[in-house]
Amino acid sequence: MYKHRFLLIILIMITACGGDTGENDDLNVDEQTTASPVVNVEAPELTSFSLLIDDNPELEADIHFSLEGNSFSARLPNALSVKSLVPSFTYSGNAVTSDEVAQVSGQTPQDLSQILTYTVTNKAGDTESYTVDLLRFTGLPIIYLTTEDAITSKEDYVTGTFRLDGWRHHESIEQMEMKIRGRGNSTWFLHPKKPYQMKLESKRSLFAMPEDKKWLFLAEYSDKTLLRNHLAFELGRRSNLRWSPSGHFAEVFVNGQHDGVYHITEKVEEGSNRVDLGDNGFLLEIDQPSRLDPDDVTFRTPRFLINIKEPDLSDSDAEYEQVRQHINEFETVLFSANFADPDTGYAGYIDMDSFVDWFLVNEIAKNVDAKWFSSIYFHWIPGDKIHMGPIWDFDLGFGNMDYGDPEYPEEWWVRWNPWIDRMLDDPVFAKRTKERFAVLNAQRSEIKANILQWSEALNLAQKQNDSVWKTLGIYVWPNPVVYNSYDEEVTHLVNWLDTRWIGWQKQ
Repeated sequence: MYKHRFLLIILIMITACGGDTGENDDLNVDEQTTASPVVNVEAPELTSFSLLIDDNPELEADIHFSLEGNSFSARLPNALSVKSLVPSFTYSGNAVTSDEVAQVSGQTPQDLSQILTYTVTNKAGDTESYTVDLLRFTGLPIIYLTTEDAITSKEDYVTGTFRLDGWRHHESIEQMEMKIRGRGNSTWFLHPKKPYQMKLESKRSLFAMPEDKKWLFLAEYSDKTLLRNHLAFELGRRSNLRWSPSGHFAEVFVNGQHDGVYHITEKVEEGSNRVDLGDNGFLLEIDQPSRLDPDDVTFRTPRFLINIKEPDLSDSDAEYEQVRQHINEFETVLFSANFADPDTGYAGYIDMDSFVDWFLVNEIAKNVDAKWFSSIYFHWIPGDKIHMGPIWDFDLGFGNMDYGDPEYPEEWWVRWNPWIDRMLDDPVFAKRTKERFAVLNAQRSEIKANILQWSEALNLAQKQNDSVWKTLGIYVWPNPVVYNSYDEEVTHLVNWLDTRWIGWQKQ
């Protein structure tokens, strides 16, 4: 714009100073020379942009932005607030504004939590605009937990406060009361980075997930990609399961100390926004005696120990006998001689689509626990059919374990779950499984692309996480392979998944 204006001024000057009209013939040379001087207009330009300690004493070092095209960018390497920082900048022109507000280098404070536009104007009124983008810490939202006591127990909550800085893409939450405790089994006892369960004082939505009080902080310590649970949840949401949990990554500070990146997820529990059991339903889990809490209420079938997760019951309640009888009746019919009868067989007890898709997600992941051990959830509302799900606990899935066959991408695993094994003897169930696998398999390229996209979004976060916990390049139980870089870990996951999916097509 300013180049065109400059040429126009020169053209006007030339026209005014000469020509063949003869109107200026009587002017002497000196008068013609001084009549219309040529003015050189300076181009508007923002030449540098910085945040200096002299103007921002909370900084640890000066931050100088790099310029590419008309975009200035830099990274603040810690989690300091960027709501009121004073930039320093140099420019060519007459004035600098941002959002039509005059800016003075080294004086005007700015909120750099959003991408800003700076506009330089010269004396001729020409303008040039630049974006200013400051990336704070790792670019992820940040959760601040403050507790009155240390979190040392899975059973006992400690009280404190919760605050969420959603950064640019998520709603922030001002400080609110909460209580928090540990959670998990091997993840709680074996690893220094601890998983948590938080209960807010009132229901809130986190990261656009449906509102609730209880939220889980998955440490993902054994999974150096940080992505296996996230991947499984994605597969679950592409399935016919009634509900699959969602999650989002965030940096977590506990009592001012950076605890690394966590996977903030919904909890498998009864609720209208989670596992909707209506007024009289049951949430059940196939479990193991060693994993039970003292107040758990269980019953047995000939093949499994069933833990009643919801509702709270005692073994003397009528509801206890109701659910115990129904699940045992289902299993008896499933293993009967005429189990596949379309009128009297097992299909009358179950929602087949949910059993098929629960099996497929867990088999694709070759989830070690889903064969018979734990985190095998299903639910039943009297008057309805038994539904499998939700899916849960995949940090040791997708080949991330070294104590059994699930380390390798080949061969069946969850197929030998006693219920699934029997159902696959039914041609109807087997046919439905092949059809549903074809649907998921058609999405394989998209799913692999998502893995790479998630890993790129976590690039800075995984580096900060490793600076705290130093897991890359060392063995962490039960890793089957050890790589020195995050990219190698992600590549291993993608290659393992590819090998499994391609091999499964041939079975």
